Parts: sequence; C-alpha cells; structure tokens
Amino acid sequence: MQRLACLFAGAIAFFLSFGLVPVVLAQDAVTYPIAIQHAFGTTVIEKKPVRVATVAWANHEVPLALGIVPVGFAAANFGDDNGDGLLPWTEARLKELGAATPVLFDEGDGIDFEAVAALKPDVILAAYSGLSQNDYDTLSQIAPVVAYPKAPWATDWRSMIRINSLGLGMPREGEALIGRIEAEIQTEKAKYPALAGTSAMFVTHLDATNLSIVNFYTANDSRVQFFRDLGLAMPKSVVEASGSGRFSGSISAERIDTFADVDILVTYGDERLIEAMKANPLLSRMPAVEHGAIVMLGRNPLGTAANPTPLSISWVLDDYMKLLNAAALKAK
Repeated sequence: MQRLACLFAGAIAFFLSFGLVPVVLAQDAVTYPIAIQHAFGTTVIEKKPVRVATVAWANHEVPLALGIVPVGFAAANFGDDNGDGLLPWTEARLKELGAATPVLFDEGDGIDFEAVAALKPDVILAAYSGLSQNDYDTLSQIAPVVAYPKAPWATDWRSMIRINSLGLGMPREGEALIGRIEAEIQTEKAKYPALAGTSAMFVTHLDATNLSIVNFYTANDSRVQFFRDLGLAMPKSVVEASGSGRFSGSISAERIDTFADVDILVTYGDERLIEAMKANPLLSRMPAVEHGAIVMLGRNPLGTAANPTPLSISWVLDDYMKLLNAAALKAK
C-alpha cells in the first residue's frame, strides 16, 4: 500500500508541474490513501476527511462550492463590506447550504494554530496560500495539510480547485466545478470582443504621494492569470519582468518605458491616484495612463474578487468585464 501511495504521489507531482490533475488519476484518487505532492513534500490522506478546516485566502470556497461546510476557515480581512468576516459570495453560499457561519480564524497576525487545532480537523486545505516551512510543519502536527504545489500565492483558481478537491477525495466533482465556471466565463467573454488581444497589467500598492516605484503583480499571480481567462493578452514586458515563482515585482518609475506595450492598467485606488499618475512626468508616458485606460478597484468586494476564486468569479464576472471593456475601448 505504501509503495502504491508513493507511485501515486509521483504521478500527481508530474501533472501538477503543469497545473493539471488528469481525469484518469482523479478517478483513482477516491481510493485511499491519497498522496498529494506539494512544495513541502508529500501529504498522505488515509481516509476521506469529515472535519475540514482551511487556512489562508479562499481555500474554504472549494469545499463550500462542493457542498461541504468547513469546521473553520480564515475570516475575510479585505473587501468585507459589513465587518462580519464573510465576503458576500461566501455568505450567499452558506445561506444556500442552510449552514451557520463556522469558526472564523483571525489571520491578521498569521495563522491561528491554536484555533485550528481546537477544531480537530481531519484535513487542512491550503493550496492557495503563503505557508512557510514552519507554518506547514506546525499545521502538520494537527492534521494532514494540502499545501501549494510550487510557490506561495502562485496557485491559479483551477489548480486551487483541483488540489483542494483532491484533498477532499472529490477530484471528479472538482473537475466538474471547473467546467461549469469555464463555461460561464466563455459565455460572458463573448459579449466583449474588444478585450481580445488587449494587453493588461495589474499594478498594486501605488502611493499617490510617491510614484518613484511601480509595484506590480507578475505573470505568476492569479489576478494576472485571470486576464487570460477573460480574453486579455499578457504583455511581453510583464512576462519578462516576472521573477521565477514570485507573485509580485517592482521597478523604478525611471524605467516605466519598459511597459510601453501595456494597453490597460488595473490597480487599487481612487481618483486621486489617477490624477497623480497623469501628472507624473514618468508614469504619464505609459500609453494606458495617457489614454485613461485604467480600471480602478477599491477595498471593496469588487476589488477583492479581481483575485479570482471558486465562488467569487460568478459574483464579479459581469461587473469586472464591463470595467475592463470600458478601459479597452479607451485604449483603442
């Protein structure tokens, strides 16, 4: 049995290296033990988990989407519009399932290991996370941990579903969920032909009072990868500036001409930031800034959902694509 688990782990590792878990392996995965290889090694799940806990951003959305209510998950700390620790799509799903709000972990200062341990989970899902080796080791003393496959915060929404659903022993259901979301995206994308071929860049943490440094999400980040789902192109400049495995990068504003191939800018902020960018002698040289092809997101559910997750995509798709389309028309 142990040898079979190791062989299975090797096969999973190969396919995860391409962001895939094939259907044939997914079908076999419901036979326990399940072995999942990730950035910290291999996790073996001996039997189907009943008590599911999740840590870090949005991992709880996978079991919820598949009809399982976790015993605990991280409270929302960005985009929570009413202060209850739940994002609107999570709250709506709990209501659909007729479930009360589970225990919410306060992760403002990192993972609350004691709170997780108190719930006695059978598995801890963290396929999309920034777990350190120490975090992983500590959580592993509580229950088997499903960690990210390659690098922190670099797991796209499909892989989040595939890996977490495998940890639940529900890989086929995970693939079906991906298919439903993809179909919804394709239907919505067809409404906005102007987005096809338009390049987009996600800039972040800009300071309107000091624009000497431009911070951006790389091609490894799920927000940027989502652009491709929506029909947008990946600028060559962003790909080349993306460090191996890193989800973010920085560049001096003096080198802003590097991003001359960017048609649309997406960022967090308000009108004051837009005016500061237009007035800046360096950033104003960017075609996207010059044309006003900027999508400005706030600290609200819309801004949060620009980082795609299993439940947020349906919630945000229409509004987000309208904003991107308006910017694309300006860029043309």
